[in-house]
Amino acid sequence: MADTQQRPLLQTEKLTKTFGSVNALSEVDFNLYAGEVHAVLGENGAGKSTLIKLITGVYRKDAGSILLEGQPIEPHSPHEAQAMGISTVYQEINLIPTLSVAENLYLGRQPMRWGMIDTRTLNTKAKALIETYHLDVDVTRSLSNYSIAVQQIVAIARGVDMSAKILILDEPTASLDANEVQMLFDVIRLLKARGIAILLITHFLDQVYQISDRITVLRNGEKVGEHKVADLPRRQLISLMLGRELLTTLSDDRSKKSATATDTSAFLDVQQLGRRGMLYPLDLRVDKGEIVGLAGLLGSGRTEVVKLIFGIDHSDSGTIQVKGERVSLNSPRQAVQHDFALCPEDRKVEGIIPDLTVRENIILALQAKQGWFKPLSRKQQEELALQMIEAMRIATPDTSKPAGELSGGNQQKVILARWLVSRPEFLILDEPTRGIDVGAHAEVIQIMKRLCSEGMALLVISSELAEVVDYSHRVVVLRDRKKLTELVGDDINEQMIMQTIAEP
Repeated sequence: MADTQQRPLLQTEKLTKTFGSVNALSEVDFNLYAGEVHAVLGENGAGKSTLIKLITGVYRKDAGSILLEGQPIEPHSPHEAQAMGISTVYQEINLIPTLSVAENLYLGRQPMRWGMIDTRTLNTKAKALIETYHLDVDVTRSLSNYSIAVQQIVAIARGVDMSAKILILDEPTASLDANEVQMLFDVIRLLKARGIAILLITHFLDQVYQISDRITVLRNGEKVGEHKVADLPRRQLISLMLGRELLTTLSDDRSKKSATATDTSAFLDVQQLGRRGMLYPLDLRVDKGEIVGLAGLLGSGRTEVVKLIFGIDHSDSGTIQVKGERVSLNSPRQAVQHDFALCPEDRKVEGIIPDLTVRENIILALQAKQGWFKPLSRKQQEELALQMIEAMRIATPDTSKPAGELSGGNQQKVILARWLVSRPEFLILDEPTRGIDVGAHAEVIQIMKRLCSEGMALLVISSELAEVVDYSHRVVVLRDRKKLTELVGDDINEQMIMQTIAEP
């Protein structure tokens, strides 16, 4: 580990960035030393991405300073930052899969001879470089022939070879399985031994404690803690990230957690559902007239569970039963045909269609369910839209208003209305109250409870623990893409959820 008595290799002082009235980063001090792995943690909106983008020149700071080896810097682009010795490898690898490994390693700086690329020298240099990472690959083959883990290492090798000072890794293990994670960690340890400073952004707590030397925690754009990993118990880390004190007086009796209903009212029953590099196999059951909450930090696997159940992504293990019958859900269309509905987390990108009217948004799911060869008449559309506007108390002057012009809370209600007119039996809600005002927030919660009382099965993701505790009959707790346990009865409380997440 780096000697933190030395001068930081990279340093920020009171670094600040605002977007309109939002403080994305507020007077953040950050220190990165040579030969260390420094993890930056925080939930959505904490400021992690903003910090990286300021350091790498994607954004311009509003106040504060960035110092490299004690000298102020102000990169205007990632290219300038790389020239200064700061290289970034993102989760979505920024390489060209159709080119060879060698061509990707030296893209833009290929060895030339007689005005042409010297392919022989290129391949020789690439082979020598990649071997220093203990990677045995054919550098003449296309990058697309290799796993995501190998592609990550190629991207790292390229970045380090170009800069050789600071490496920023943004969610590098998000698509890797356990063996691939260890392969990547071997490379990180090798770079650390060479004196490279590594800034790691990740949501996987087990990995943080396995590979990192220090942790900085951001919350709502502010720095709330910086600790050596050895001095930061998981319980304290969870408290810093969530802004709540984790009590130590809870009972350790876990007998209730594994209790599962044994009646015949199950609507959904999945067994060992998973996907390599995405989600470890898990069991999950949702009964009719029940709300099951999915709790966990960002990156715990909550949304991945939803995508597998709704057929957005395909599982490679496990079974799904709907009302006692085994089914295959290989697409959202198939899920809808089995009376599933999904309100996604990002309503602006994946939910609302802003240029369509409120009426058109509301009737979409029903029209898709019954088929486009059986179109709803304009009169039917109008009647359904008016019914839902009244039932959901959607604030709109009429059904013809573009949905994109509504407030966030009313957009959320429109998405709910869209699915409710299709008469689903199973409703999945991913962060249903995020970004909406207090009044709309309460109304959405009441709608959920009413639907549950009418016999609908609901699976709900929320980062607001108080919400999860309020409406859930059972709570499934996840961490690092694994199901940890299931809370029932008196065990459903904020402290027990936090304690479960914090346990090694």
